[in-house]
Amino acid sequence: MLVLGIDPGTATTGFGVIKKLKTGFEVIDWGLIETEKNGVTGKRLDIIYSEILELLRKFSPDVLAIEKIFFATNAKTAISIGQAQGVILLAAAKSKVEVSEYAPGTIKKVVAGDGRADKKAMQRALRVHLGARIRSKKGKKTHFDNEADALAIALCHVFTGGR
Repeated sequence: MLVLGIDPGTATTGFGVIKKLKTGFEVIDWGLIETEKNGVTGKRLDIIYSEILELLRKFSPDVLAIEKIFFATNAKTAISIGQAQGVILLAAAKSKVEVSEYAPGTIKKVVAGDGRADKKAMQRALRVHLGARIRSKKGKKTHFDNEADALAIALCHVFTGGR
């Protein structure tokens, strides 16, 4: 089974691709889809949509695992994430790829063993499960959170058997 994990966002959308093997899993790829912070919303969403379609074509995953929309105190952020999720779900539907959604607490519980794990704890857990080589490809620590979250979402899907 090949899983494409997605951490949705308008400025940065993280992705991670994991293949489930008979005796574990293999990390295939991970990275970011980035848009200009002050760009036009429609153009930014079009970039995300196009890049997700390209990832779906390139990897032909069996499933796209995505973080469920969560309650946010900042309505502007919640709307922005919801817009990104919408175009990602549309890309999956157009590509006829199954989608599984996971709540942030579930992802943290499954991957790190603690539903309230912070970013550092999640990244430590990922390195234990996936190997120490999991680092930002561009050498930017600022956006590795999004890449790590995407890998964690894909790993959550693998660990839960797609439930």
